[in-house]
Amino acid sequence: MRARSTGLESTRALQRVLYRSAKQQPNRKFHALYDKVARSDVLARAFSEVRANRGAPGIDSVSITDVETSGVEQFLQDLATALRDRTYRPAPLRRVHIPKAGRPGETRPLSIPTVRDRTVMTAAKIVLEPIFEADFRPASFGYRPKRSAHQALDVIRIEANRGRDWVLDADITDCFGSISHEALMAQLARRVFDKEMLKLVRAWVKQGVLEGGVVTDPVSGTPQGSPISPLLSNIALNVLDAEWEQQGRRIGVLVRYSDDFVILCASKERAEQARQMVMSILSRLGLQLNPDKTGIVCLTHGNQGFDFLGFHLHKVESWRWRGKWYLQRWPSRAALVAVRADIKAMTEPSQVGRSLDAVVGDLNRTLRGWHGYFRHGSSSKAFSRINEYVHLRLATYMSRKHGRKGLGWTGCYDYAWLKTTGIYRLRGTVHSEAVHAQR
Repeated sequence: MRARSTGLESTRALQRVLYRSAKQQPNRKFHALYDKVARSDVLARAFSEVRANRGAPGIDSVSITDVETSGVEQFLQDLATALRDRTYRPAPLRRVHIPKAGRPGETRPLSIPTVRDRTVMTAAKIVLEPIFEADFRPASFGYRPKRSAHQALDVIRIEANRGRDWVLDADITDCFGSISHEALMAQLARRVFDKEMLKLVRAWVKQGVLEGGVVTDPVSGTPQGSPISPLLSNIALNVLDAEWEQQGRRIGVLVRYSDDFVILCASKERAEQARQMVMSILSRLGLQLNPDKTGIVCLTHGNQGFDFLGFHLHKVESWRWRGKWYLQRWPSRAALVAVRADIKAMTEPSQVGRSLDAVVGDLNRTLRGWHGYFRHGSSSKAFSRINEYVHLRLATYMSRKHGRKGLGWTGCYDYAWLKTTGIYRLRGTVHSEAVHAQR
């Protein structure tokens, strides 16, 4: 435990040095970085993070458990040796398709690296992140240390309540799969002069993808599913953040979370200007806005609302001061559909053979996570609907388990019974600062 703590402290010390150097010298290019990826403490911390995230095996079928069984220390030593000898080569990615949350029937591709590659990618992220974090702008909130989706939502709330009622609700077409490799590498080269490090990152973005027994080489994009992809997308999209900070601030306020972003403006004309400017900037990265999913929303007097980061945002007239409208948020329809689908899957007929305690345990993990995220807002009504649905699904599960049929079974599983199960109940709390923003 002491060795692990010491390793974590040493890697954090390294990150602090890199961050300070990058912050104090905005034009500095860093030379000796590749050797730091192969450091034993960096690789040990990287594997610890990979292990914590679990995840499926890559094309070699080697799982986290397999590595632990055969010996983590030897695994990391072999990896360090391969990096130092310049014999490390990433394996092709395993392509899988997973359902899109809240969109029944739709899937998105996920490219899964091997545990070996995930470890090296995470090590590279540990080294590169503090350098580029020094350059990232306040408009960016996704996949950054000490920044969160709720912070992004609070900025939107404050700006909307200050009168920025016209919102460019933007959607980038296949952002992760379309970023220009050359544009991305050019942004990396602004800070990284280490040829071995650049070669390593280029190998990852050029990684082949195995699907249906055939390996295809990507011509653009970063692999969605790899540990370093969020950092690479932030590096590329920092072009948008930086140019907006310099040229677009008079038009509106940009709030970006990874590839999802909105721009809040004081008029429709400025929102249209924002759309044109964004399209021009993104084109240089090989990206474009999805015309079917990008639009301009008017928040005035609750005319319209929009979905962002799982919430629906809408202006509501104050119950305290009539005639004043404030932005509120609650779980979006897509978020409700997604959690109901998860609850249904955990209580479907195929689960009847499991114990009630096991089913309740799975449900509680989902409900606690959902509550932890959505409790920041006006979510009481949504929570009540989910609580009712959980009660219905558990009662249905129990009636199947005990062979009860007809309408009479509902009386056996009333609210008094539900309380005995230990099921987690969602409770909504509306904080005053979430309703009435300070002007």
